[in-house]
Amino acid sequence: MKRRILLVDDEVAVLLTLKAVLEISGFDVDTATSAREGKSRIRHREYEMVITDMRMEDEHAGAEVIAAAKEAPYNPAIALLTAFPVDDEALSTMGADKMLVKPMHTRILLQQLEALFARHTAAKEKATVKKPVKSAAKKSAAVVKKSAPAKKTVVAKKAAPAAKKVVPAKKAAPAKKVVAKKAAPVKKAAAKKPTVKKAAKKSR
Repeated sequence: MKRRILLVDDEVAVLLTLKAVLEISGFDVDTATSAREGKSRIRHREYEMVITDMRMEDEHAGAEVIAAAKEAPYNPAIALLTAFPVDDEALSTMGADKMLVKPMHTRILLQQLEALFARHTAAKEKATVKKPVKSAAKKSAAVVKKSAPAKKTVVAKKAAPAAKKVVPAKKAAPAKKVVAKKAAPVKKAAAKKPTVKKAAKKSR
């Protein structure tokens, strides 16, 4: 599948020349002649790379295109094409990954674009690898938080029945009644002895 590039430049001659060079080299190329048109294309199509001129409608037109490309969810590589080079700090502040200075030999341009593609692809792969690791750590933390209350409730339920079984208060009372019933027959036997004596006197 061909890699798709968006070229944004208000100089039509430069735009058409670059488009022809890139298409011969195997790229699928869209063009825009203003920042407004370029931002619209970024919103409606996905690109592996956006290459924009700096000064078009005004001096900040290129920065607007770069900002729109940075906000795009598909995260394209971004190159600033300009005849007025800026320092690395200014380039980084704008959000561009690479600066291409006009004019440039075709072979050097293609080499720099390929190097930018390689770096950007590697960075995207590292970013996608790091995201699942973080989500897995969050899931394991959530499992730990959920399991902790469950252990506390189980311990509380088991402790309550153990206290009831240790003190059988109701079973202690019948033991006293049984002793009282056994003592009663002993007293009755002692009371019957005088009747035996009376019967002996009568027989005499």
